Amino acid sequence: MGVIKRYMAFVKPYRWKIILTLFIGIIKFAIPLLIPFIMKYVIDDIIAVDTLTPDEKTRKLMITIAIMLVIFAIIRPPVEYYRQYFAQWTASKILYDIREKLFTHIQKLSFKFYANNRAGNIISRIINDVESTKDFVITGLMNLWLDAATVVIAIAIMLTMDVPLTFVSLAVFPLYMISVKYFFGNLRKLTRERSAALADVQSYLHERVQGMSVIKSFAIEDHEQKQFDKNNSYFLKKAIKHTNWTAKAFSVVNTITDIAPLIVIAYAGYQVIHGNLSLGTLVAFMGYVERLYNPLRRLVNSSTTLTQSIASMDRVFELADEKYDIDDAPDAIEVKHVNGNIQFDRVTFAYDEKGLPVLKNINLEVKEGETIALVGMSGGGKSSLVSLIPRFYDVSEGAVLLDGTDIRQFKVRSLRDKIGMVLQDNILFSDSVKMNILLGKPDSTDEEVIRAAKAANAHEFIMNLPDGYDTTVGERGVKLSGGQKQRIAIARVFLKNPPILILDEATSALDLESEHLIQEALDELAKNRTTFVIAHRLSTITHADRIVLIEHGEIVEIGTHRELMEKKGHYYDLFQVQQLN
Repeated sequence: MGVIKRYMAFVKPYRWKIILTLFIGIIKFAIPLLIPFIMKYVIDDIIAVDTLTPDEKTRKLMITIAIMLVIFAIIRPPVEYYRQYFAQWTASKILYDIREKLFTHIQKLSFKFYANNRAGNIISRIINDVESTKDFVITGLMNLWLDAATVVIAIAIMLTMDVPLTFVSLAVFPLYMISVKYFFGNLRKLTRERSAALADVQSYLHERVQGMSVIKSFAIEDHEQKQFDKNNSYFLKKAIKHTNWTAKAFSVVNTITDIAPLIVIAYAGYQVIHGNLSLGTLVAFMGYVERLYNPLRRLVNSSTTLTQSIASMDRVFELADEKYDIDDAPDAIEVKHVNGNIQFDRVTFAYDEKGLPVLKNINLEVKEGETIALVGMSGGGKSSLVSLIPRFYDVSEGAVLLDGTDIRQFKVRSLRDKIGMVLQDNILFSDSVKMNILLGKPDSTDEEVIRAAKAANAHEFIMNLPDGYDTTVGERGVKLSGGQKQRIAIARVFLKNPPILILDEATSALDLESEHLIQEALDELAKNRTTFVIAHRLSTITHADRIVLIEHGEIVEIGTHRELMEKKGHYYDLFQVQQLN
């Protein structure tokens, strides 16, 4: 299978550990196979021997038991320990490698992917599905082969005792193989459906936990309970369908394996009665039949587990195969020195290939150190325009040039390293204030962090927090006010110190005091940088070098505040309306 072949690429670096584990495992599983043989020896060669005295029989029995105690009490425990340890260690390392690879992969996926996929679903694949593949390593690459080795060793020992009785013991084996093939053929599809349904439940929970404030504020707990029940019921339906099919498989297979000992008892008992077989051989064969069919029963369990693992592999590699919308060209170069001249050359952009363009034939040249304000009604294309600069999306037509070079010729990470962004809703991670500021430049010193916080007018309020810079901010910065979050976001851009700055609604929805402090910090931040400012509140951008009015994806007006006011066009009308409010 293709997915197994791909998974084996992660297994390959640990192949010698797996071989060692298998070798130790064979020893571990072979030791219990001595028990039936010892039973035969005790019955036929000690108890049933009339020429031995009771004392001689007792002495031989004690010697036999002493040897077995050494094997089981001294040799077997370390063998068992190292088999378990190496098996779990190897499996855990493989899962670690897969998650590392997937996390690297999802960081390269575009905003378009995240817009079209639920976060909970992605998390489920990286956590739950990757974890499920662990069973492939433990069961498929180790236990399955050890059970098979146990069966082979047991059959070999049985053949040395009595060949006809061995074949009688294996009489139901063909039925076992047929039933396993029939029942487990459909299980992969059912398992995949069950996993997908579980991922939907997880996605729903993830979104609702994040949006619990909305649920409570609108008092829609009953409605959300019904919606959750709908998702949960769908998962239950898939889970029961999967369970129903698995239960049938176990019922049939276990019935077949339970019949085998009855056949052996009937045939062997008849042979003992007629003196063709020793009692010890009968007892030994019953022990070996149990050890022969127990692994076969486990193989049925293993089939279920492996089916689940392979279905999880499908989902893991489906995520791994997601194509990058934004990727480095083969001959991409590093962005080194940046002046900050940016040109939009006949840029047209649509979020989907078949969708309507949100930007149409944009031509705009921005000089080094210039502050450009983008204004207009919501949905006009302002945020879409600035998202093209760090290549969150690529243009549909035309080009964006940085210092005269098409940005698609640069390595994406090196390009974004030269750009700082402050958004309306900045994401803070559930970590300390210091760690959130360090996102701007992770290798910075404590002095540099404090300097950046002071420049962002954040140092004072940070020092008033319970643990200062070591205070945890909660998920998405929930423990901080909107203004405090913004100032931390500005501090990390100060720390990054990029030549290009993008401010997207950075001061909206804040109280007047916070807005004043933030605007002061932003004005300082914008000095000597090429800056793009998106703002609905026009009074905050009157100082810009040029103001660009965008409506319906097109540049309608461009000029300084004074020029546009004198023109008395769309910008003038917008400004007047806001002043009246």
